[in-house]
Amino acid sequence: MARRSPAVLSSDPALGAVPTGSALPSPQRGRKKQVPTLLWTLPPVAVLAAVFLYPLALVVQQSLTPDSGGTSLQPYADVFASAAFRDALGTTIWLAVGATVGCLVLGFLLALVIAFVPFPGGKAAAKFIDVFLSFPSFLITLALLFIYGTVGMANGLWTDVTGAHSGPFQFLATPWGVLLAEITYFTPFVMRPLLAAFSQLDTGQLEVASSLGARPARIVGRVILPEALPALAAGGSLVLVMCLNEFGIVLFTGAKGVTTLPMLVYSKAILESDYPAACVVAVVNIAISVGLYGLYRVVSRRVGA
Repeated sequence: MARRSPAVLSSDPALGAVPTGSALPSPQRGRKKQVPTLLWTLPPVAVLAAVFLYPLALVVQQSLTPDSGGTSLQPYADVFASAAFRDALGTTIWLAVGATVGCLVLGFLLALVIAFVPFPGGKAAAKFIDVFLSFPSFLITLALLFIYGTVGMANGLWTDVTGAHSGPFQFLATPWGVLLAEITYFTPFVMRPLLAAFSQLDTGQLEVASSLGARPARIVGRVILPEALPALAAGGSLVLVMCLNEFGIVLFTGAKGVTTLPMLVYSKAILESDYPAACVVAVVNIAISVGLYGLYRVVSRRVGA
C-alpha cells in the first residue's frame, strides 16, 4: 500500500498554517452558474404585454383618434359633454354603491346566522357559499326572470288565482330589478371573508359578554362587529369593483332605460359603430376600476396583517 506523504505547512505568515500539499479552495469552485433574472421575467412580461397591455394600448390610442383622423382629445370632450355619458356614469355609481351596501347588510346578517346560530345544514350552507362564487352572473338573473319575470312563476300564480290579465311583479325590468339581481349575486362575495373572520373569533369573548348579561344585539355591536370590520371592508371593496364592471346582469334583465358604463361601451361600439366614443368610455371605466382595485388591495393587505 502506498504511503501518503504528510502535508507540509506553509511558512508564509500571510497565509498562516495552510497545508501546501492540499488544494486551496477556489472562489469559483462550487459556484453554480445562475440564470439571469431577466431571462425568467421576460416570458411572463411578454405574455402580459401581448394579451393585455397591447390591446389596452390600442383602446387608448383609438380613444385619441377621432373619425376625422389625427390625434386629439376631441373624442373625450364630446363624450364628457354628452348627456348619455353623464347618465350612464350616474347610473353605474348609484347601482354599484346601492348593491354594495345591500350586500354588506345582507351578507353580514346571513354570515352571523351561519356562523353563530346552530341549525341543521349550517355547514352545508357555508360550503355552498364557496360553490356559489363560481356561478356566472347571468345564471342568477335567469333564475330571477323565471320567478319574477313578466311571464314568471309569481305573476303566473297571481293571474291564476285572481284572473287578472297580468301580474303585479314588473320591477325586474327596472333599475330596482338590476339592483336586486346584483345584491343576490354578489352577497356571497361578502359572506366568504366574513365567515373566515368569524371562524377566527375567540368564542370566549362571546361567552363572557353573555354571562355579564349583554343582549345579542349588544354582543354583535360591541364584540362581533369590530372584528368583522376589516372583512366587511375587503368584501365591500371587491363587490364595488365588480358591480362597476357588471354587464351580464344589466343585459339579461332587459331593464329599459338602465344604461351603465359597460352597456354604453356595448351600445357605442356594436350598435352605433362609434369606436372612438366607445374607447373613451372604456378608458374611463378602466380608470375607475383600477383605482378602486388599488383601494381593495390596500384594504386586503391590512386585513391580512
